[in-house]
Amino acid sequence: MPGTRDKLTVVTSPADFPLGPGLTNDPFFGGQKPTYKTRFLVFKHNKYLTVSTGNIAYFYVKYNSSVIVCFDRQEYFVNYSLEKIHSLVSGDQFFRLNRQYLINFHSIREVEHYFARKLLVNLIVPVSDKLLVTKEKTSAFLNWLDNR
Repeated sequence: MPGTRDKLTVVTSPADFPLGPGLTNDPFFGGQKPTYKTRFLVFKHNKYLTVSTGNIAYFYVKYNSSVIVCFDRQEYFVNYSLEKIHSLVSGDQFFRLNRQYLINFHSIREVEHYFARKLLVNLIVPVSDKLLVTKEKTSAFLNWLDNR
């Protein structure tokens, strides 16, 4: 209406802005940066436990279910697809090697050249499969290793 005054709200800090899910205030990222899952709730031996992402060596698919393998070689089933887990964890910490494995940077012992421009990744924690990086992902994987 003409002649009436509307109240204006003055925003004085980035904390006053409403954020979407998975975002936190950070001036460096224009006020918003993504947050990543730091723990996973698992069920083993009739107990619920939380597993920190820092303790996870890798995720893999077993019998169409995702499994967490920790540095202490404990295994836990988790109720997320590997694709969903990939979107929940930090890309700086984890890399999707192939359709079955998502590995932690700190679990890598060494990387070797393999046939046909592929790479063979050896982890600190033993793995029953050969962890191969396809030639299409080789440059992205090496870039990930280099730019951490």
